[in-house]
Amino acid sequence: MSKLLGSGAIALVGSGEYLPVMAGLEGELLQAGLSRGKRNVFVQIPTAAGQESEESLARWRKLGEEQAVRLGTESVYIPLHTREDAFRPDLVEAINDAALIYFSGGDPHHLALSLHNTPAWKAIEKSWLTGSSLGGCSAGAMVFGEEIISIRKSRAMAGLKLLPRVQVIPHYDKFLGWLPDRIAAAVLSAKAETILLGIDEKTALVRDNDESGWRVWGEKKVHVLKGLPVKSYSAGESIRL
Repeated sequence: MSKLLGSGAIALVGSGEYLPVMAGLEGELLQAGLSRGKRNVFVQIPTAAGQESEESLARWRKLGEEQAVRLGTESVYIPLHTREDAFRPDLVEAINDAALIYFSGGDPHHLALSLHNTPAWKAIEKSWLTGSSLGGCSAGAMVFGEEIISIRKSRAMAGLKLLPRVQVIPHYDKFLGWLPDRIAAAVLSAKAETILLGIDEKTALVRDNDESGWRVWGEKKVHVLKGLPVKSYSAGESIRL
């Protein structure tokens, strides 16, 4: 994964964005961005929820603002709800060089289709490659990979390919209980060269530098399901992708 060299920190989060229980993780990501000279700003990217109600979007915004207060930073909610929004210069400018850029949950397919090959995504990727921290929770974690794995949808689709070869199943512990047959089918259908990860709720896989690899953070586990030796990892353990 040579694209990671020199980039900012990144977290793949199973669930729990903006909640008090995840403040430790989001604070780490914020501080990592600040240490690389980025602005003391926590940018919220709610695109995955862009098709939800105004009440739902307002709830996401409020949760992010409350988390920013806990972390001692400024919350900037980017109303990037559609693909058209991803071409707005004012929204792109607001993203640039934030210490933390965070994708909350929702529909990963809508998120990927809205951002693919847009000025907003290019600004996000450029900021990350120059030191901004990047967080993706649930749908956000799914789109960072090569493909968005098919669990609720009938077919897989391309992700934003920030992490080549990686596919993520968020809420893994919940999905395993609710939809075991679909999880099994997803594992079988993943390409042989794909690194398929199951990330439990309120748990994350975090990378802050290339030397230490990826570290598990949170209450539960990260599961390697394909592409590397099959194994489950607990908080503090490292994985070499």
